[in-house]
Amino acid sequence: MKQQKQEATAQDAVQDFVIGHGGETHQNAGGTHPAMTGQTGVVIADDENSLKAGERGPVLLEDWNLLEKTQHFDHERIPERVVHARGYGARGYFEVTDPLKGISRAAVLSEAGEKTPVFVRFSTVGGNMGSTDVARDVRGFAVKFYTKEGNWDLVGNNIPVFFIQDAIKFTDLVHSVKQEPDRGFPQAQSAHDTFWDWASLTPESTHMLMWIMSDRAIPRSFRMMEGFGVHTYRLLNDEGKATYVKFHWKPKLGLQSVIWDEALKISGADPDFHRRDLWESIAQGNFPEWELGVQLFDEEFAKKFDFDVLDATKLIPEEIVPVRVVGRLVLDRNVDNYFAETEQVAFCVSNVVPGIDFTNDPLLQGRIVSYVDTQLSRLGGPNYQQIPVNRPIGCPVLNMQRDGHMQMGAQKGRVSYSPSSLEADTPRTDPKRGFTSFPEKMEGDKLRIRAESFGDHYSQALQFFNSQTEPEQNHIVSAFIFELSKVETLAVRKRVVAQLKNVDPKIAERVAKGLGLEGEVPEFPTKVTVKTGLQASPKLSILANAKPTLKGRKIAVLTADGTDGALVEQLRSAAKRHGADFAVVAPKAGGFKAADGTTVPGDFQLAGGPSVLFDAVFVALSADGAAMLSKEAAAKGWVSDAYAHLKVIGATAGAQKLLDKCCVEPDAGVLVGTDVEAYLKAAAKGRVFDREPEVRTVY
Repeated sequence: MKQQKQEATAQDAVQDFVIGHGGETHQNAGGTHPAMTGQTGVVIADDENSLKAGERGPVLLEDWNLLEKTQHFDHERIPERVVHARGYGARGYFEVTDPLKGISRAAVLSEAGEKTPVFVRFSTVGGNMGSTDVARDVRGFAVKFYTKEGNWDLVGNNIPVFFIQDAIKFTDLVHSVKQEPDRGFPQAQSAHDTFWDWASLTPESTHMLMWIMSDRAIPRSFRMMEGFGVHTYRLLNDEGKATYVKFHWKPKLGLQSVIWDEALKISGADPDFHRRDLWESIAQGNFPEWELGVQLFDEEFAKKFDFDVLDATKLIPEEIVPVRVVGRLVLDRNVDNYFAETEQVAFCVSNVVPGIDFTNDPLLQGRIVSYVDTQLSRLGGPNYQQIPVNRPIGCPVLNMQRDGHMQMGAQKGRVSYSPSSLEADTPRTDPKRGFTSFPEKMEGDKLRIRAESFGDHYSQALQFFNSQTEPEQNHIVSAFIFELSKVETLAVRKRVVAQLKNVDPKIAERVAKGLGLEGEVPEFPTKVTVKTGLQASPKLSILANAKPTLKGRKIAVLTADGTDGALVEQLRSAAKRHGADFAVVAPKAGGFKAADGTTVPGDFQLAGGPSVLFDAVFVALSADGAAMLSKEAAAKGWVSDAYAHLKVIGATAGAQKLLDKCCVEPDAGVLVGTDVEAYLKAAAKGRVFDREPEVRTVY
């Protein structure tokens, strides 16, 4: 009794301390909180102490609360996805703006103004759940439409092509790019021997390598990247006529990426960079939006096109088949529970609705099987579609499937088969409204063979490179050099450069120079030589399609004691007017003491708010403040990084000493003593790529 009294006194003291410092405890003595219960609804009296035989005796097995809490904890994680493990999701809606009546019978695409609830999950591919957001990688862009006719999953990426042409090679691709099995690293990166060994021996990956080495692989935000269905699908109308389709998601904020050195530093400063960005933008009411576009073409075009439209390593340039915008996607609600929704959402390529159908793309055909099999393993059995995030919203689920692990429903009646005659209300098929496949004529021998029309692996790789602006081309070359410099096996390096030589000898020479391999690159045999006459496609460039805007971007001001508080407020107000987020970075977490003696709160302490987290920066310092920060490594790194990452830098005249210490040279993106509006106008143009040759080697 004495010890129990002492424990109670200690718990009371803790409660008094928490309440006295503006907090709430979990205790419910005052009736201000709902009662805690177990999973069966039984109210719990004590959640602090396990049931024991005596004050210091053994714990009793009859303590059901202890067992329940422990067992649930032991099983509260499910196996993570083998690929796309690190993902982030949100809810929203899709609205039709230009119906596809006469082209598709799918209700989700047929009525102007029709809104369909959606769940969207973005992800990296190679890393595990604990890896960084800004790894150089493909990004998954998966959308689950909860349509009136059932769920449709458009499971794509932020890159319109893929590494392989046939699903049988998918396991090899993933095994090569994941951490090497004997050592368990590297994590979330392709810069190692096994990936490049595989890629160097797989010519069909060459086009995708160009994309993955481009700035597309290090997006600034989920909100600022495109999405693609990758494959060619079919749309079917009421008469059963088929139209080929490729799906595109185009961000309303425009495209933007980060610099590679910046991505590396963001990984250390905020590995949740993309997650935080999406969550905060939705929480603030700045709802991300994309347009859904389609490329539509018929069988005649498919036969005349330069490449096989069933080849997932190829694309159709928008200049040849324009993208028709048919709707918009808006994400307006963050998830309530990451595990229940984002982790348990099950995207399956096989989930299509009447009016949308597959093609014979051999990569697509394999995905139809693979995704379902994966969900059976991850989510416990055949009833994973009953998990709330996977359950259809706009229509009932009626079939003869019964029982199984995690069965959520208690179906009534004696009939669990079809056909039947014993009950009047059992579900029946509906040939008129039900899903039907396109009656494509099939004939041919049973073979394991790759079609000759899939044989050109280099022409579109060259077309993509030629479609980039000069800075983007430089980044691709630098990315190959960085990645291959991490490869220990010299023969692998040489084989990759040999593959690039088949694309364009000039590209290979630049990469070889950066690796010190001049004159050492062997020939890599190829049956199909590159087509050098393909026209460049400006639509494939990020910079050629950049929007001069600050909307959705982030601006930071570096301050110190003595900073002009009125200037900071002017910057804040103007940034908000332009649709940008604004943050104050100060040496201390509490902010800074302005020149007029007032204290201005800060958003980031200097070391915790590096310039890599922002799109443009302003150094608002007095002469004394600049002198003080010129001795601070974090401040010098803040300014130096902003300059090296080609960001527009605004500054007060008093900040000049810090700029000089950081070797900031005057250019079009360094504005000292300029008024706020002139600074924001320059910042809206984006990075200053003319500065790049001054801050890093261009091979």
